[in-house]
Amino acid sequence: MTFVKRRPGESTDQLIKRFRKRVTKDRIKSEMKKRRYFVTKGEKDRIERRKAVRKMSKPRRDKSKGGR
Repeated sequence: MTFVKRRPGESTDQLIKRFRKRVTKDRIKSEMKKRRYFVTKGEKDRIERRKAVRKMSKPRRDKSKGGR
């Protein structure tokens, strides 16, 4: 569980900002989205395959053309 303690002299806005950064760093929000609905093993596999196909179809940079 993510929590932050208020520092002496810290405003509420700063505290909320620190909390949001911690939540983002801990990937809590993305985990909540994943667990929102039950996904079967077969469905997970299908999603992963679609991601892989999409990733392979993206144009790639040619390193021989003097890129950074």
